[in-house]
Amino acid sequence: MKFTSLLKAATTVAFASVLVACGNSSSSSSSVPEVEFFSQKPEMQATLQEIVDDYNKSQDEVKVKLTSVPDAGTVLKTRIANGEAPDVINVYPQNADFKGWAADGQFVDLTDESDILDNLYDGAAEAYAVDSKIYNVPLTTNVSGVYYNKDAFAELGIEVPKSLAEFQDIVKKIKDDGQTPFAEALGDPWTVNGFAQLAWIQSAGGAQAANDYLRFSDKGAIAEDEVSKNVAAYLDLLAGNGQSNSDGALYADTVAVFAEGKALMMPNGSWALAVIRQQEPDFEVGFFPMPGLTADDPVMTVGAADLAVSISADSKNVDASKDFVKYLSSPEVMQKYYDVDGSPTSVKGVDTEGKFGELADVAALAFTDQQAIWLHAEWTSEETFWDANVSYIKNQDLAAYIDALNTFFDTMK
Repeated sequence: MKFTSLLKAATTVAFASVLVACGNSSSSSSSVPEVEFFSQKPEMQATLQEIVDDYNKSQDEVKVKLTSVPDAGTVLKTRIANGEAPDVINVYPQNADFKGWAADGQFVDLTDESDILDNLYDGAAEAYAVDSKIYNVPLTTNVSGVYYNKDAFAELGIEVPKSLAEFQDIVKKIKDDGQTPFAEALGDPWTVNGFAQLAWIQSAGGAQAANDYLRFSDKGAIAEDEVSKNVAAYLDLLAGNGQSNSDGALYADTVAVFAEGKALMMPNGSWALAVIRQQEPDFEVGFFPMPGLTADDPVMTVGAADLAVSISADSKNVDASKDFVKYLSSPEVMQKYYDVDGSPTSVKGVDTEGKFGELADVAALAFTDQQAIWLHAEWTSEETFWDANVSYIKNQDLAAYIDALNTFFDTMK
């Protein structure tokens, strides 16, 4: 899951009709309760199936069935709307639809389920509470930052930036050496989203302050002021500092440019590491969080829950579903998942030492107050924001950027 998908309504209807029979499974032919586990992680289907199989073999009182379908997000919305919600649901608690469903009573209240929540680091589930109640168990998260070529940084005597000014100096030093600072994919605007959101978070003084400025201010309130000028200064780091084809480059292109050593940095998220590794770069890869305006400000990352599960309030097997979620949130089970996925996990006791070391400096911020939840969790859409950022990076027209943002956010006010 990284960003909003372009989903097909026709596929929705087809899969919804096929899956209606699954419903909230009550029992199999042998009267053993059957729990449906609905996943939105197709890239992890094989590992999740292993986990389900292990659970089924470990006891004979419940049978769990994994459901993984194309266009899972749309299928899930249709099934919930039709009253056919799966029992255990991989759903994203940062999203507006989840919050609406939770407020509408679609999920089981897990606030007092200490057998499950005690497996997580303090505050991990509470971060996604709705009306002070916990309806979701976030097991992993994604994080956003800047990948960098550690070998090249060392050769140039460059250290990871601790402030905006240091970041600016790094870009200048790389350019003065005749090298390209950033691998950029401006043809895929979503790839700049994490960098841009972090620019707003650092410039405004936090995630809530950023959304208070952008989303919850009066209509037309975004202006050429200190906050927006600081955001522009962060975005200016990317302006004219990408590879020669950056304006039209796509995600795969920018990963290749970075992995081949043709650019020394690449803004992106933890999900990109697997693709970088596939390219087999001949240098050591690092990943740093976004520095603040000054060295005294905390570095930040942005992201949100990835493998996160809720239980349908309409399930005929709530207790059995809770038992499976307890199993899924155990350190032994999440170890199996983490060893393949590598995303930061909220589960205590998972051994991450020496694994996915490239992500370590940013992953360490996950599930702390230095990880902001995606700002668009409070928005009705996000694509126009992506486009506005790319347009500014290409043209550096702050007035036009502000106009575009006011037009976008005014529709939500």
